[in-house]
Amino acid sequence: MQQTFITHAPTETEQVGRAFACELRASGKDTALIALRGGLGVGKTAFTRGFASAFGRMHVKSPTYTIVNEYRTDEATVFHFDMYRIEDEEDLLGIGFDDYLRERAFCLVEWSENVEPWLPRERYTVTIERLGTDSPDARRITIREENV
Repeated sequence: MQQTFITHAPTETEQVGRAFACELRASGKDTALIALRGGLGVGKTAFTRGFASAFGRMHVKSPTYTIVNEYRTDEATVFHFDMYRIEDEEDLLGIGFDDYLRERAFCLVEWSENVEPWLPRERYTVTIERLGTDSPDARRITIREENV
């Protein structure tokens, strides 16, 4: 499965995240790893904000300094990671990443390329790219289901 979307504002990026969460939910999934890829400021947190909103009102903020934020509702658990400062497997184990993966939850991982060797084989990869247009907020969002 691969889907591609073009957005022109952060709110549209949030809508794509919400729609993806609703799609997973409709298919009966209550757990998945979502590897988020893209440069600084492309909308990874906006996508996560939209994703989490499908499960109730959650105040989603970037986990840059905390490394992981947890959002729990009666409908789902969402773990939102920022792996920007993670350099190796020891750092990853130090935050208990493997414990989070064992929970029945959706794990959204920003800067997933930094921890690629330690991600589960079955996952969704969401790549967000700036488009070279006159609109500074134009993005291409590609969602791909993987079993690498």
